[in-house]
Amino acid sequence: MYARRRHTYFVMMGTCIVLFVLACAVVRLWSVPVAVGMCVVAMVIPPFAAMVANRRGPDDRWWDDPSGDPESDAWWDELDGKKRHGPR
Repeated sequence: MYARRRHTYFVMMGTCIVLFVLACAVVRLWSVPVAVGMCVVAMVIPPFAAMVANRRGPDDRWWDDPSGDPESDAWWDELDGKKRHGPR
């Protein structure tokens, strides 16, 4: 899942850069309003790319949040290499 999010992020950011460069270098020679529109679209893409890259997947275990199931939490702690300090 992480690789797919990272790939999507880089595609979105690459599209942003291409839009900006084309708008400033090529399209402005023929139509300034279209170039401005392309820059506006390029300006909106990075926040969405950040949301895509940082969203939590269904299988992700973030922030070490306990699930509430002691057996599951002990299993995750063992996988993460954490030592348990007494009962929780």
